[in-house]
Amino acid sequence: MRPKERIEAAFAHRSTDKVPVHHIGMSSRAASVVLGREVYVGGGIQRWREGTALWHGEAAHQEFVDRSFEDAIDLALAVGNDIVRPEYWRMARKPDQRLDEHTFRYRQGDEWYVMRFDPDTELYQEVERSPRPELAPDDLARQVAVAEEAAERYRPRPESYATTLRAQQRLGADWVVRVGGVGLGIPREPMWLEAIVARPDLVVRWLDAQAERAVRTVAFLAGHGFRYFWGGDDFASNQGPFYSPRAFRALVVPRLRRITEACHAHGGYHLFASDGNLWPVADDLFGTEAVDGFFEIDRRAGMDLGELRRRFPRLTLIGNIASSTVHQGTVEQVVAETRSCLEEAKRSGGIIVGCSNYLMPGTPVANILAMLDVIRKERC
Repeated sequence: MRPKERIEAAFAHRSTDKVPVHHIGMSSRAASVVLGREVYVGGGIQRWREGTALWHGEAAHQEFVDRSFEDAIDLALAVGNDIVRPEYWRMARKPDQRLDEHTFRYRQGDEWYVMRFDPDTELYQEVERSPRPELAPDDLARQVAVAEEAAERYRPRPESYATTLRAQQRLGADWVVRVGGVGLGIPREPMWLEAIVARPDLVVRWLDAQAERAVRTVAFLAGHGFRYFWGGDDFASNQGPFYSPRAFRALVVPRLRRITEACHAHGGYHLFASDGNLWPVADDLFGTEAVDGFFEIDRRAGMDLGELRRRFPRLTLIGNIASSTVHQGTVEQVVAETRSCLEEAKRSGGIIVGCSNYLMPGTPVANILAMLDVIRKERC
């Protein structure tokens, strides 16, 4: 089977010639282990690289874009992914001042902030900013009004998806190309969490604006051959969601279902991701078919492939090799966890195996190679 056919079969819950594979993401350092050279993928490091490229001018920035694209594809094919992730983190904003090799200042109107890159962790984080007043209740209403106006004006444009469309043109006949644009969630700032109880009307309007943008994005991308739409929202810890299941059911699920219906109208699927323990909302999220697929399945938070398959037989599952195991475990533990995912995929079907989240900088080389070797040898 071609990789694309394998993924189509997994979502239709048909048998495949071998277990489908998709690793969600890798740090630059982990990817460099795989390809044997410095690889332009990752999280914060890519944002710092882009800031550096923009600082040096248009030609340097285009070189960054092209190299990042080619490296992401080379990595996806090298690890045997049936779904290709063509783009990692971006920050296409030119700094207005370079403070040192790893530190840039950015300005937006009257506000400024300073970002610093840490080579050890590959993080690029805000370390200083201009004073900013705390969010007040009236500010929420203004934010919602701005979001609604933006959603009404929103028309997806090819230049906004240039990298993904480029990958679709090159690989879309044989691979599934990963694309987002359908994320939906409630911000985690205290004022927003309080609004779930105090001003649910504002939360509904905020989520409706996101859903409207997502529906328009689905229609646009479907016209370019995409069928699998990656969204979600990190709204849980290992202890459970940050707000009540009742609020999730009332506020979030109807908007997720609207996006799913738009995906189905175009022959596609809606995939949802969140770290953490989702069992308290699992029946509403997965049992009602509010979404079609679940990725970033957090094994350490108790999200087990076998239990998910037993409770939600039509849900397609992606991942469940914990990045923490590969980062901190022994080779034997990595082999055992990888093998358990492959065995469940062969037994249950509708499962795409891979590292659930992100292979961290400092992940032992032996562990990365052990995971990939077990998949390569035992996915058939």
